[in-house]
Amino acid sequence: MALSMTGYGRAEALVNGRDITVEIKSVNSRYFEYSSRIPRSCAYMDDKLKKLLSAAVSRGKVELSLQMQTVSAPDVTVQVNMPLAKSYAAALEAIRTETGAAGDVTAGLLARFPDVLAVRHADVDEEALWQDVAGVCEAALKNFIAMRAVEGEKLKADVMDRLATIEETVGKIEEGSAQRVENYTQKLYARLQTILQDQNIDQARILTEAAIFADKTAVDEETVRLRSHIAQYREILNTDGPVGRKLDFLTQELNRETNTIGSKCQDLAITRMVVDTKAEIEKIREQIQNIE
Repeated sequence: MALSMTGYGRAEALVNGRDITVEIKSVNSRYFEYSSRIPRSCAYMDDKLKKLLSAAVSRGKVELSLQMQTVSAPDVTVQVNMPLAKSYAAALEAIRTETGAAGDVTAGLLARFPDVLAVRHADVDEEALWQDVAGVCEAALKNFIAMRAVEGEKLKADVMDRLATIEETVGKIEEGSAQRVENYTQKLYARLQTILQDQNIDQARILTEAAIFADKTAVDEETVRLRSHIAQYREILNTDGPVGRKLDFLTQELNRETNTIGSKCQDLAITRMVVDTKAEIEKIREQIQNIE
């Protein structure tokens, strides 16, 4: 199955009093690249998240986003330093009494003084929290891979169609190549007739020249290799796992054989077919840049 390097997956679940949301998205890249946006309190699990993704993704620039909100069990508690608050209250009352200043000592006023209120984070079982996050991440990863598979099938179908077009053109090039030798022989014979003014023409010489021309311009080896590369292309597209790099190499080989045919054949019709084939190969090259 061909997988696209572009994908998106999201999962959300309420687990042990926490609303956990994981989003995964990716774009093209030659290698596996990982980045994340996660709460500071979850920084310890970043390496684990990276390993979880790298086990399923071999190529692509992948970004993971983790959001977590406590619903039923507060992660933080607020504690009051009551002796300190009473001390502030007594001091304020003394100031009011001695100076005659107006004003009441309120709880809101006392709470503003340093160290009266302290925020304390509740103890968290890091391993249990990781298991909760991992479960949601795996669900997001499943959705992410499913989308990549759908996109990959579209890319595969398009490449398969273009391979069929190239294969059909190769057949026409083979037919045109054989006809080209016959046309060259006839032109050579007609030219010699004009030059020698219908005198005796050495038929053996004409056959020899035609054979030399055929040998120099033969494209049989190139078309055979093109057909072989196309068959291998299809086989790789139907295999599981990362195939993008192999296809990239084969695309270069398709282009190389097509260029060789173009350099050997000066026939206008075949030249046009070579140009059309190169255009299809370029479109294939663009498509496989999206395949893992």
